[in-house]
Amino acid sequence: MSTEPSYRTNAQGEKNKLIKPHFMYGGLGSTEISRQEKYRELFRYSLEPGLMDEIRRATNGNFVLGNERFKEEISKVFGQRVPPEKQEDPLRIETKQPPAKSRWV
Repeated sequence: MSTEPSYRTNAQGEKNKLIKPHFMYGGLGSTEISRQEKYRELFRYSLEPGLMDEIRRATNGNFVLGNERFKEEISKVFGQRVPPEKQEDPLRIETKQPPAKSRWV
């Protein structure tokens, strides 16, 4: 269960003057109870750990997100290599700092 105010409002019916329903929220059901049930169902399953970071990196870097076969197919369609082999830390590139050493290694 989330502690986010918008979740508490949309999924649990908690009143909050600052939260305004998105126009698509109304399409989830004809009653408040049915909309809340459908909204909760949207968040029933969580993503695998790290997947959200992969999605952000792909989106922010304009990279293809998928398995190797999918990336190869997209590469063929566009005639170029689509994903970088290794994502570099932009701050390290700009400041030319060496990677931080882990105290666990």
